[in-house]
Amino acid sequence: MHRLKFTGWRSVAGALAGALAQVLDVGAEAVTWVPLGRTRLASRGYDQARAIAVRLAPRLGLPALRTLRRTRDTPPQARLGGGQRSAAVSGAFEAALPRVPERVILVDDVLTTGATAAECARVLREAGARSVALATVARAVPGWMPARYTQVGSRSGLWLPGDVPR
Repeated sequence: MHRLKFTGWRSVAGALAGALAQVLDVGAEAVTWVPLGRTRLASRGYDQARAIAVRLAPRLGLPALRTLRRTRDTPPQARLGGGQRSAAVSGAFEAALPRVPERVILVDDVLTTGATAAECARVLREAGARSVALATVARAVPGWMPARYTQVGSRSGLWLPGDVPR
C-alpha cells in the first residue's frame, strides 16, 4: 500500500484488487471509492482508491461508478485523532449521481478510525444506498510502526516488528 500511495507504483493496485476480490462476497451492484482531494490528486497524479476500485470491479463482475465527490480538500488525516478526523471530513463529500445503487462496495486504501468511510457511507445512504460494504487493503494500527518508516526515502517492504527498515 505504501508503494502505491507514496511512490506511484500503480501496478500494485491490481494485486491489491485481486486480493480483495478473493475475500469479498457481499452481493453488491457496484464498486465505488473514496475520492481523493483535488490538491492531493494534482500532486500525486492519480487516486489510489480509484485505482484499486476500477481493478476490483471487473473481478467481481460489477461496474465501477464514481458515486462520490469531494466538496472541499481536507487536511492530511495521518496525525489526527478520531474526533478530529470526524470533524475534518464532516460535509466533505457529496453524491456524484442523483441516485446510487442500493448495494455498493466502498473502496478506500487505509482504514484508521473509520471517520472518512462513515461520512462517505452516510452520503451514499442519503443518495439511495441501502447497504454500503467497506473494502480496504490496509488497517492502520497507531503506535506499532517506527515514525521514520513513513518518511520520504524510507525503504518500504515486508518487515517484522523489531526489524526496523534501513
